[in-house]
Amino acid sequence: MSLIPSVFGQRSNVFDPFSLDLLDPFKDWPFNSALSAPARSDLSNKTSQFAATRIDWKETPEGHVFKVDLPGLKKEEVKVEVEEGNILQISGERSRDKEEKNDTWHRIERSSGKFLRRFRLPENAKMDQIKASMENGVLTVTVPKEEVKKPDVKAIEISG
Repeated sequence: MSLIPSVFGQRSNVFDPFSLDLLDPFKDWPFNSALSAPARSDLSNKTSQFAATRIDWKETPEGHVFKVDLPGLKKEEVKVEVEEGNILQISGERSRDKEEKNDTWHRIERSSGKFLRRFRLPENAKMDQIKASMENGVLTVTVPKEEVKKPDVKAIEISG
């Protein structure tokens, strides 16, 4: 029983307790899960790893900041929307290069297809002040937070 993955990163030995075939419940889903093998180029596959667009979300004292790597996309190809009051939705699509009859493809590794990511924002998010900008293929969405009001503390004199 080998603990070293094969060339494609998958092991198919059913007796191997570390086999990714046994442990990956999402291997047949139309996106790459963290456990599945690296994406292989397949022209007939409409869904690609672009569907699993990576997003960083950090919270600062002033608000929430989302950073999305979208190399090669224009801002017109990306949508940032708010749904149901507090759901931030980021979506878009990268189309595949047009194929010419005389072209011979040797490798297709750049991802294409649609992506959609949704995030439930906390109640203190100022949904009417969301800003988005795109620079050098990185979309930055900033969601300001309402100031947390510190409760008024009233000292009570102790008698006696």
